[in-house]
Amino acid sequence: MTIHSHTLHLTARGAGQASAWYQNAFGAEELTRLVVPGGRLIHVQLRIGSLVVMLADEFPEMDSYGPQHFGGTYGATCLHVDDVDAAWQRAVDAGAAVIRPLSDTFWGEREGQLLDPFGHRWGLAQHLRDVPLGELQELTTAAFSSLVAR
Repeated sequence: MTIHSHTLHLTARGAGQASAWYQNAFGAEELTRLVVPGGRLIHVQLRIGSLVVMLADEFPEMDSYGPQHFGGTYGATCLHVDDVDAAWQRAVDAGAAVIRPLSDTFWGEREGQLLDPFGHRWGLAQHLRDVPLGELQELTTAAFSSLVAR
């Protein structure tokens, strides 16, 4: 088992089903699977492109819960891909819920956010263009000025 410097660890209610879903929706490759007595998964190692994901079932006795236990998630995992439209459609077809539709953004990406059936939020993005920092600050200020005025 190889551990990389950038490894995401997710806990899911139903890690085996989550692994199958990530394989179907994101083209993940399952590398390792360790089962504890009783059948729960303590470690499933997946690769999604260059991202390594370690996945485990919930273990309440170890205070390890997935986002469904808490009623949601606080962040998102962002996957940068070469063809975001195809990746998006694959995930939606697999049952992902759209949080923020796919669109071209002022910061130079085609991007959107999805929620997987296990409560994890995923951003899918494709780089479209480099935006100089000064221009990016102007566009950010313009985009968020109406929110600050509330």
